[in-house]
Amino acid sequence: MLSGGSKGEQVSGGPEPLPQGAGVLSRIWLPKGLSVSLMKEWLEKRRKSIRPWAGFVDQRKFSKPHNLGEVCQRLVKNVHTYNSNYTFIFLGLILYCIVSSPMLLIALAVFIGAFYIIHLKSLESKLVLLGKELTVPHQMAVAGAISLPVFWLAGAGAAVFWILGATLFVIGSHAVFRDPEGSDLDELLMEPV
Repeated sequence: MLSGGSKGEQVSGGPEPLPQGAGVLSRIWLPKGLSVSLMKEWLEKRRKSIRPWAGFVDQRKFSKPHNLGEVCQRLVKNVHTYNSNYTFIFLGLILYCIVSSPMLLIALAVFIGAFYIIHLKSLESKLVLLGKELTVPHQMAVAGAISLPVFWLAGAGAAVFWILGATLFVIGSHAVFRDPEGSDLDELLMEPV
């Protein structure tokens, strides 16, 4: 029930025209305030702040915490120290889950394809559904509704919970059992007077 309005009209709030030669990722619409360059900048900042992986997994730096207070202090300190490493572990688990499930790949392709087709139609003319103009969030909702059965068949809900559980287990275990960096260990072992 999607119908086009008059040709050539610019949809308010729509994407700005891109210069010739813009990359494929730049042509895909992203939510307001989010751009490909901003995402690249965030990933580059994370990559630069990553701690060396050899030290991250050094078995000599792991020990059993003595009490609950030490568990909490280790969690806070290690999450602060290794947040970039943990981010890449999380992204790696997401990538593993997607690549290891062909149905999930198909579901993502259906969602991206549906959204892209709807987006291209909206660039040509205004999209109207049941007499109302579709805004960009409404377009995303339509693409989600189209791909929802495929996501359900692919087991996307189970994949999300698997990723969350695996992330919490891996990161939580590392943060609890990894001795904090440097002189902070002395602070943890000293008891208040």
